[in-house]
Amino acid sequence: MTATPTFDPTSNEQLADPYPVYAQMRAQCPVLHDQDRDIWILTRHEDVARVVHDPETFSSESAVRITAGPESDEVKQVLAEGWALTPNLTESDGEEHTRLRVAVNRVFTPRRVAALEPFVRDTAEELIARFAADGRADIIEGYAWPLPLMVMARILGVPPQDVPLLRQWSSNWLKLSVGTGEPTERVEWARDVVTMQHYVMGRLEDTDRAGEDSLISSLAQYGLEHGLDDVELMRIVMNLIIAGHVTVTRAIGNGLVTLLQSPHQLAALRAGEASAEEMVEEILRFESPVQGLFRTVTRETELGGRHLVPGDRVMVHWGSANRDSCVFDHPDEFALSGRPRRHQMAFGRGVHACLGASLARLQLRIAIPLLFDRLPELRLGPAESRTRERLVIARGFEELHLHWNVPPLREAAS
Repeated sequence: MTATPTFDPTSNEQLADPYPVYAQMRAQCPVLHDQDRDIWILTRHEDVARVVHDPETFSSESAVRITAGPESDEVKQVLAEGWALTPNLTESDGEEHTRLRVAVNRVFTPRRVAALEPFVRDTAEELIARFAADGRADIIEGYAWPLPLMVMARILGVPPQDVPLLRQWSSNWLKLSVGTGEPTERVEWARDVVTMQHYVMGRLEDTDRAGEDSLISSLAQYGLEHGLDDVELMRIVMNLIIAGHVTVTRAIGNGLVTLLQSPHQLAALRAGEASAEEMVEEILRFESPVQGLFRTVTRETELGGRHLVPGDRVMVHWGSANRDSCVFDHPDEFALSGRPRRHQMAFGRGVHACLGASLARLQLRIAIPLLFDRLPELRLGPAESRTRERLVIARGFEELHLHWNVPPLREAAS
């Protein structure tokens, strides 16, 4: 008898390569109950698609939270100094979600995204210039996280000097929201979340500081015209800050490693035989930066032969769905052409499809090729110089040290 696969994406083995286990799960138990976390893991493309297109049966409440248990009294006391974290864009349903989403749709337009291309390119060039002469760098620390956060700060009208604070606050908000960590850690994360809330509320109350063309000013005006209060707008801004950078950060790291381990595909990209757009889609499919999110069952239903009841929690696993051989030919091969882009699920589907997907794609098609253009013979450092994040819902790197050749300095002309 074949043993039931064990879902443990934070283990060393699955951090290195979780996809063989996901293939086993799709074949043997596509709706697997993870007893440790008390969640059902959905690994087939068809099941994931069904769930995300049925929000009435599968609620997005607590969409990022692994455990649904109550907070400690200490964390509650700290959070009471701010405002409720939900409902927000990610963790809301029905009319409530529509109200928040329309607000962003109206001000986060294709025109705004297209107009950002020169700023994205200039910012990426500036970041590369800071370490190009060193011959090596932790690309996550020096490039992959600052770039999308600086872009998001530009959109929102937040001063560049506050970008490191946004990183700290949003990182700890995500960790608090996921529901992991020791009690003392969660208290500290809660303090950062409340600090971030007050910071964003201050920006909303003084839109002159952000500038009339900023997203914060646009949202504030939209709120006045359509009845969204400052707390709802604050949650939207916080959502955009974190969602606007973590996916890009992880996709840059994942993409660089995948390309460097796939020299023929990298050569095709460099020679113009594959487009930057194809590269972005395949990176997102092959190593989905958001591996999955959660849904809560609202009424009895059946999924993959399993009977689910109200209160059951399921994980829609984008990372596994994007490797499903029923949808993609040779799904475990990284190939820059021939993939059906419309089936790729890295940015979600349905009413909760990522609003910032076009901005993320813009940044990735600039950021990754530019590193190869500016850093000669770019290559991976030793295996021990790469460290994966230990997160159930995401796949990326905490550290990624790369090396390249530094041309010798030319002697000044005599």
